Amino acid sequence: MNSSDHDPLWYKKAIFYETPVKSFFDSNGDGIGDFRGMMEKLEYFTFLGVDCIWLLPFYESPMKDGGYDVSDYYSIHPDYGTLEDFKEFLEKAHSLGLKVIIDLVLNHVSDQHEWFREARSSRDSPKRDWFVWSDTDEKYRNARIIFIDTEKSNWTWDEGTGQFYWHRFYSHQPDLNYENPELREAVKDVVRFWAGLGVDGFRCDAVPYLFEDEETNCENLPETHLYFKELRKMVDDEFPGIVLLAEANQWPTDAAKYFGDGDEFHMAFNFPLMPRIFIALAKEDSLPIVSVIAQTIGIPDNCAWGVFLRNHDELTLEMVTDEERDLMYQEYAKVPRMRLNLGIRRRLSTLVEQDRPTMEMLHSLILTMPGTPILYYGDEIGMGDNIELGDRDGVRTPMQWTSGKNAGFSSTDPEKLYSPIVTRAPYSYEIANVETQSELNTSFLNWLRKMIRTRREYSETIGLGTISFPKTDNRKVLVYMRNRDDVHLLFLLNLSREPVSLHVELPEFEGLKPFEARSNTPFPAIGSDPYFFTMAPRSFFWFQLRSDENGEASD
Repeated sequence: MNSSDHDPLWYKKAIFYETPVKSFFDSNGDGIGDFRGMMEKLEYFTFLGVDCIWLLPFYESPMKDGGYDVSDYYSIHPDYGTLEDFKEFLEKAHSLGLKVIIDLVLNHVSDQHEWFREARSSRDSPKRDWFVWSDTDEKYRNARIIFIDTEKSNWTWDEGTGQFYWHRFYSHQPDLNYENPELREAVKDVVRFWAGLGVDGFRCDAVPYLFEDEETNCENLPETHLYFKELRKMVDDEFPGIVLLAEANQWPTDAAKYFGDGDEFHMAFNFPLMPRIFIALAKEDSLPIVSVIAQTIGIPDNCAWGVFLRNHDELTLEMVTDEERDLMYQEYAKVPRMRLNLGIRRRLSTLVEQDRPTMEMLHSLILTMPGTPILYYGDEIGMGDNIELGDRDGVRTPMQWTSGKNAGFSSTDPEKLYSPIVTRAPYSYEIANVETQSELNTSFLNWLRKMIRTRREYSETIGLGTISFPKTDNRKVLVYMRNRDDVHLLFLLNLSREPVSLHVELPEFEGLKPFEARSNTPFPAIGSDPYFFTMAPRSFFWFQLRSDENGEASD
């Protein structure tokens, strides 16, 4: 089964769910999640209502960077199972109507990868030019250092051959040299292998950094875009329906360029929007969101942003102003240990101190913004983090299934788990777990399931429609409309911790009534004057504007 079997734009209307294999469920009691564990829990995804699973890297790896240090693109890490396990998992996911996309780490490899072992064996090695070498560490000085907490240079000395090698991330992750045609084809062959097995797409890691140029900051170079157009054409020709999703943490204009003319990436993460959601929340001001949406909506019709609140990395603050970064640290990372590089290593629930109305409002936002919502595993039950763990590991702890031993994640001794379970109240596995919340109708998990079902009723309008911002007299409330054909949806989100009132100008909808989208409850008809609303703190409304008082929701 490939994505082309049905709707070619399925990704614009879908909901994605991100998880590491090692964190989801341990089937064999070794303390590490695996593909057989993923298979055992597949029906959880249909229970939640998501459409697509995004798996973090599961390749052979020394695991110095959570698997993003790949040592063999064609092998499954033995902790996670075998290639046959992966194939069986993929088949079962497809049988349940679920799509699966996998991480493609294409900017760099592990220094244990055979390609690099060969390259560093001799300056005359056939693989030498598959990497970037220099006699000096003075080249490309305009390129920023991304992991500023651990790396002091983008160059590392190789004693064996007496040259420096280039890396944009950790020193144990040498960058691949995309100037080399053989290397470019080798990466395409990796895509061919996994696409041939039936995956539905690839989340492409660190895409802005493929090429280098002495006169630039070595990001977003024209050659990079040309290569991705090549890759897209190959995918479209050989595996129609495969989706490419770009990780490009850039300013809005640069991030949007990865869509090309609809001939580069199908999707790209909306990194410009993500931090500004939290900035708007801290300021109780909708302007940061409205402003960035205005900068990111002009994309090709066959493309979609990936909209997210949190993921497996730090909440990155590279592409915000110094003032905005200071505000974010002050509001969300008061303890220095909560910070990493230029970001905040916290989960959603801890960022907002498990405030239920705020968690609901934020999920309401990503479910209705232009783009595809991407949920991070455990956020649906309010999982917490562990800032005492190193690097980004604090937001990659085991999934909390039950209130029992090891949170139901594994049968092993707790000391053998790949990571400790979160035990700190109120985020403890004894409180935040799937079993308990599944049985409680008022839980956050069941609330989110209902919202996902409601969104599905309007998926055509939300996934394919336009966005507009009606005039209002209160910037503490984010007000926007999603429109497609004759379906008109109105959304209001109170960013304030206080009750608010506001007027919204809706002159083109005079005579229609707002019907609350979840309950179908009618509100008074829209007249010629601005429509008056009152809202509780951190609350939201979803409305469909229509005239048929007894009609059902339509899309």
